[in-house]
Amino acid sequence: MRKAFTFINEVKGELRKAAWPWDPDPKVKGFKKFKELIDSTVVVIIAMLLLAGFVAFWDFIHRNVVDFLTGLGVG
Repeated sequence: MRKAFTFINEVKGELRKAAWPWDPDPKVKGFKKFKELIDSTVVVIIAMLLLAGFVAFWDFIHRNVVDFLTGLGVG
């Protein structure tokens, strides 16, 4: 049990050292407090959409090439 409490206290200490993605100023309210978090989330969503588009494009190209090549022997 003592090891568990030691572990929890060490975790709390490490979490206090972490740099959190929101403004620590108590005067900042609303969405302004989470500006960095929102900006980072938008960047990740845009990157995911671009990667999905890239993969879909090359999947389409490769599918058409394979269909063309397999269709050549059917004549």
